[in-house]
Amino acid sequence: MKPNIIVALLVGLVLGFVGGRVYSGASPKADTKPAAQAAQANNARRPVDPTVFKVPIDGSPSRGNADALVTLVEFSDYECPFCSRANATVEKLEQDYGKKLRVVMKQNPLSFHPRAKPAALAALAAGEQGKYWEMHGKLFANQKKLDDVSLEQYARELGLDLDKWKTDLANPKFSDLIQKEQALSNQLGATGTPAFFINGRFLSGAQPIDNFKALIDEELTKAEALVKGGVPAGQVYAKIIEKGAERAAPKAAPQQPPPSVRKVDVPANSASFGPATAKVTIVEWSDFECPFCSRAVPTLQQIKKEYAKDVRVVFRHQPLSFHANAKPAAEASEAALEQGRFWEYHDKLFANQKALDRASLEKYAQELGLNVAKFKAALDSGKFRAKVEADAAAGAAVGANGTPTFFVNGREVVGAQPFDSFKRLIDEEIAKADKLLAAGTKPEELYAKLNAENVANAPAAPPAGAPAEPPVQKVGVGNSPVKGPANAPVTIVAFSDFECPFCSRVVPTLKQVEEQYAGKVKIAFRNQPLPMHPNAKPAAAAALAAHEQGKFWEMHDKLFANQRALDRTSLEKYAQELGLNVTKFKAALDSNKFGPQIDADAADANRLGASGTPTFFINGRTVVGAQPLTEFKRVIDEELKKAGAVAADRK
Repeated sequence: MKPNIIVALLVGLVLGFVGGRVYSGASPKADTKPAAQAAQANNARRPVDPTVFKVPIDGSPSRGNADALVTLVEFSDYECPFCSRANATVEKLEQDYGKKLRVVMKQNPLSFHPRAKPAALAALAAGEQGKYWEMHGKLFANQKKLDDVSLEQYARELGLDLDKWKTDLANPKFSDLIQKEQALSNQLGATGTPAFFINGRFLSGAQPIDNFKALIDEELTKAEALVKGGVPAGQVYAKIIEKGAERAAPKAAPQQPPPSVRKVDVPANSASFGPATAKVTIVEWSDFECPFCSRAVPTLQQIKKEYAKDVRVVFRHQPLSFHANAKPAAEASEAALEQGRFWEYHDKLFANQKALDRASLEKYAQELGLNVAKFKAALDSGKFRAKVEADAAAGAAVGANGTPTFFVNGREVVGAQPFDSFKRLIDEEIAKADKLLAAGTKPEELYAKLNAENVANAPAAPPAGAPAEPPVQKVGVGNSPVKGPANAPVTIVAFSDFECPFCSRVVPTLKQVEEQYAGKVKIAFRNQPLPMHPNAKPAAAAALAAHEQGKFWEMHDKLFANQRALDRTSLEKYAQELGLNVTKFKAALDSNKFGPQIDADAADANRLGASGTPTFFINGRTVVGAQPLTEFKRVIDEELKKAGAVAADRK
């Protein structure tokens, strides 16, 4: 699957989605703010759906006054980093609102967090001894230590009766409760964590505290009106949700834009099967370590069998940076191609994806009867490295950033699609080819002409009803590193992570943007180290420490060029190579000097909805992922046109 798509799916699972309208009411404290500051705060708030949901609270752990006018129900996961951030926010809300706020916890351990459910069971079992909230606090304070031994240690530290606690852990009623609460969460449309229902109104994700306060204050006003009308305080929550929705409205399936159509070259030295004059040419960008690519192999074999005379398949390399053995395997396949055995070697690699180390690569060469000495020499000399890298760069240029990606006479097919998906396109292209041949087109000119016609006939814009572009947002630069003229009409703010492979892929694209729009674009870099990347935050601190000495962009390039070596020793080595004052550099890292700036960047990213990396804001317009240059150019050109820069250039 395409990484950008994967990234988007995971982000949706983690954060969930919100819709509806923007909250416009002011909190009681808003009167003390200057008008401009209050307006800015309102603009920062995410939309909150006005729908009230019927969220039962019976049987769930709760904390706070039973007569509280506002009830906050949280669906959470003890292994989710966003939930731990939100937990601090909830605790601050409890302090600020006192008896006016009650907090109720429900469990939603996500499937990709293996220790989340055992942790939830540990908390519920502790609750049997009156210590749910104490265990709750322990778990969030120790998210990286949720193994069985650690859970038992926390139970011991809390003074629990360990035998009873262990017995309760195995009690099926708690597993049943978790399953029931997960089903309720899904029914209410809260598929990610953390998810909150404030007097039944859905607020998704670890949002800034002001977003919570805005909604709580609004609900307090409503609740106070009910009390004045005669509703007892202890019955306010039940009254508010009694006619609430019991399930979220089904979401319409998003309308997908048409596949990209690209001009795709076919290098003469690329491996291929099928006639050079075939009516259909399929160019594949693939990675020998990618499991999705291996799933596509049987489909290609079926195409070869059923369209032997009409289809040519061309193999090009796109070894992904997070697959350590993909690039050596690609070079090995080229060494096999040099000896006329590419496809046999190709099949060996895909049949043995978990054994792509150097010894295994040599073993496969020997099994195929290759000249092993020549094969080894090719690998040792890096003879085919440039070819593999050129393939990868060409793939990135046409948008083949994920694997496998195919272009059928230039028409994009992403992922390991079934044979029928290819068959439909192949049959359409054969019909076009037959018409061209009948009109006199030479067979050797067929691919170029079909590819050009497909590009020319591609839709210029998404079809009507396609999802609208996110609203333009005000995105500050602050004291972030910036390159480009201060008065440039276009500002690109990048939220990025030095350990993220997708972020590294977009670096060459941004360099192209700089070259092609010199004087018209400035680029600001802001940090968003993701929690699953342990070295991302230290690398961000190192980059800012280099920025302090005027070498941010040089360090930026070093870090992205060496994503697998971002440990402390390597960071100091890069500082030395760049001629920095290493003592000053080390002191900045040791003191966590730039920690607050990094945290502020990440919080701002979350506020803006930039929950995955890389995310760009081009004059406030959102562009998500390692998009091709054409996507950046489209938005930049539109912004330049607005600014009058294009018109000025033409005069």
